[in-house]
Amino acid sequence: MTDTQSLYNATASRWERKEANSLSDYTARPRVFEMCGDVNGSRVIDLGAGEGYCAREIAQRGAAHITGIELSEEMVALAKAQQADDHSVIEYHVGDVTHLNQAAESFDLALGVFVYNYLTIEQTETSFAQVYQLMKPGGHFVFSVPHPSFPFIKKELTPPFYFDTQDGGYFTSRNRLCGGEIWCRDGTTLNVQMIPKSLEDYFSALAKAGFNRLPELVELTVDDKMIALDPDFFGPLNDLPLHLAFKIQK
Repeated sequence: MTDTQSLYNATASRWERKEANSLSDYTARPRVFEMCGDVNGSRVIDLGAGEGYCAREIAQRGAAHITGIELSEEMVALAKAQQADDHSVIEYHVGDVTHLNQAAESFDLALGVFVYNYLTIEQTETSFAQVYQLMKPGGHFVFSVPHPSFPFIKKELTPPFYFDTQDGGYFTSRNRLCGGEIWCRDGTTLNVQMIPKSLEDYFSALAKAGFNRLPELVELTVDDKMIALDPDFFGPLNDLPLHLAFKIQK
């Protein structure tokens, strides 16, 4: 299966957007932004920044400076190309979220939107520990991942979202790379990947990193407004657990 860096270098242009388009732009990102709270004047690190969709939103909400870390060179190039004058507070770097030592400054907010699903348990533990070190006391870490149970509830490889676990189970699929697709409302599809981890894995990784508070945990799915907006697109996922969002304070 294609490694993450090669996958996103090859498909970067398909992620370009100025407004919500992919399924998770509706079902996850708005709630994640809410969980970030008041970012006015904050210093933010965006982990797995992609083509800058989340960084641009956080900039518009008043962040003082945003450091975007992204593995794909093509995604970083696309993010920089889309950066308008009012997004001059964003600085993008090609980098790995398991090697964050290049970000010597400290941050009020660490944001990771669908990046940890690409990491193994061990890589997640490494990244969480580094994020903890980079955060200011009292700062927040907000991240989202596909819901750990989703691939095992929706086993059909059908639109508008799926992961192929190749008949593996919730526990036997842990730490094994699975491919998938997520659809956009314009009819295009995006290739995505997931290395399944259990809830225990995420909580354990946070504790090992040094976080000693109970995280806020939100289960995300489609809602009635989404189904009313586009029943054919959102309807097939009604009542299914799609994503998890975590928020924890240092």
